[in-house]
Amino acid sequence: MSLVLNIENLAFGYSKEKMLFDDFSLRLKKGEIKAIVGESGVGKSTLFELILNNLKPHKGSIFAKRCSQVFQDPYSSFHPSYTLLNQIQDVASIEELDKYLRLINLDATLLKKLPHELSGGQLQRASILRAMLMQPDLLLLDEPTSALDNVIQLEVMQSILKGIESMGVLLITHDNDLASWCADEIITIIR
Repeated sequence: MSLVLNIENLAFGYSKEKMLFDDFSLRLKKGEIKAIVGESGVGKSTLFELILNNLKPHKGSIFAKRCSQVFQDPYSSFHPSYTLLNQIQDVASIEELDKYLRLINLDATLLKKLPHELSGGQLQRASILRAMLMQPDLLLLDEPTSALDNVIQLEVMQSILKGIESMGVLLITHDNDLASWCADEIITIIR
């Protein structure tokens, strides 16, 4: 299996007195899902910012293949004035749209709507659809199911797992049960 993420000896903090990471390493291969768990403020979302190269580490190295990300709040990840299909086509090919619509159990007619016309669960599925259509090697999931009820949460995670053979998945969650259920490895970040 090919490596999609390799973090070696990462050190980062917003101040030298408060380091979030010191000598942190992580490897992720295609077909794997790893969960990052920990309390609020320990640096879970900051780790994604480092992986996406939005922040620079103080030391260490991060190698990440082509990434896409699913955010916790789907309403903030879509522009309110454009249809979902327009926003998906802006960043991804829709060649395999039907395949992924079936995979995540989303009706194609919903893509012609504006974000506010969908439920939170439907919009989060659309967010996952967009991320998967981008054909990433690495899928970053930042609390993708926290705003969903338990049944929808399970359906959404099952959908993601169906497509995992073509990518590696790094999941941020506060939900230890979810992490235990779906992850090959759980990495706990503590203060």
